[in-house]
Amino acid sequence: MPRYRDLFRVPEFTPLFLSGSAQTAAQTVAGLGLATLVYRATGSPLLSALALFGPALAQLVGATTLLSASDRLPPRAALSGVALLFALGTAVQALPGLPVAAAFALLFVQGLAGSVVGGVRYGLLHEILPEDRFLLGRSVLNMSVGVCQIAGFAGGGVLLALLSPRGALLAGAGLYLAAALLARRGLSARAPRASGRPSPAETWRTNARLWSSPARRRVYLALWVPNGLIVGCESLFVPYAPERAGLLFSCAALGMLAGDTAVGRFVPPGWRARLAAPLQTLLAAPYLIFVLRPALPLAVLAITVSAVGYAASLLYQERLTALVPGELSGHALGLHTSGMLTLQGLSAALAGLLAQLSSPATAMTILALASLAVTAALSVRERRMRKSAEPGTVNLVPRSRW
Repeated sequence: MPRYRDLFRVPEFTPLFLSGSAQTAAQTVAGLGLATLVYRATGSPLLSALALFGPALAQLVGATTLLSASDRLPPRAALSGVALLFALGTAVQALPGLPVAAAFALLFVQGLAGSVVGGVRYGLLHEILPEDRFLLGRSVLNMSVGVCQIAGFAGGGVLLALLSPRGALLAGAGLYLAAALLARRGLSARAPRASGRPSPAETWRTNARLWSSPARRRVYLALWVPNGLIVGCESLFVPYAPERAGLLFSCAALGMLAGDTAVGRFVPPGWRARLAAPLQTLLAAPYLIFVLRPALPLAVLAITVSAVGYAASLLYQERLTALVPGELSGHALGLHTSGMLTLQGLSAALAGLLAQLSSPATAMTILALASLAVTAALSVRERRMRKSAEPGTVNLVPRSRW
């Protein structure tokens, strides 16, 4: 079984890991700062949730217009350039007197640029690592997200207490700049994975080809919807516990780190297909306790246990990479990232709206129930498809050309 240290012996994995970690930390610190700034200015749970997860909504636009660039841009230039753009935009958001509308306009631009980055980064990971190490490498990147979110939300909370939300935004801008420098100095110059010019038409054609397979459709839906609804729950941490939101986010990151470590390193291949749906059930079920409006200690426990279930994404990502050709790996993984972030943004907006009509605790409960329902429906569909493919049955599902 491959080990973690084997990954860091692979050329370019370390700078890719470090630049991604710095960008995650930047998003965490800056997002918490902006969400707090907006909540203090408006008192709106909806706008606060959108400030934290709103850039994800721009992923929908990017996924339908820009995603073909994921395999048609030089990876080093794309990763360093987008990180630099994020650094500049975040620094502008820290300017005193900047209207809330202008801050959201900058978030939209950042979201558009971010819609390309996921495909570039994970497509490059697919190039750097041998196939048998991709799941472990993806696990390590997810683990770095967990660690950086723990540090970022804890550090962001300290910055909010000692400085101000604008101080947190400036710290985030500095981390984005560090991510740009790490990518520029550490990665080799590589040619794009695919030829031709990126365009909205090419993006639509490739999206349609990826979506044409029933197997890939189920994987994409499993990656996007159940997790996105739970991120909607997390988007309400600020209005649920304004003074302890950093703690709640850190506990969620800790649970995600534990789950990714266990699944990426210790779960044998034979178990992986069977664990995905139970993990997504674990992701949603603890949030049902919020119907009782639990005190902080019980809320912390539920959130930490829930986030272990995010490890299901690793299993579905591994399944997705097996269903697409290598030259489209960046686009396929970029579509996963963009769709996931889009659902997160939509869920954050829905969560904020429900919270304004009822309460943050009620909204969390409703979204958790919806996540459980989607996971159950996808599991039933998966079992039926497997049964129809067994020997002695007639398979009415059209086969994919890939």
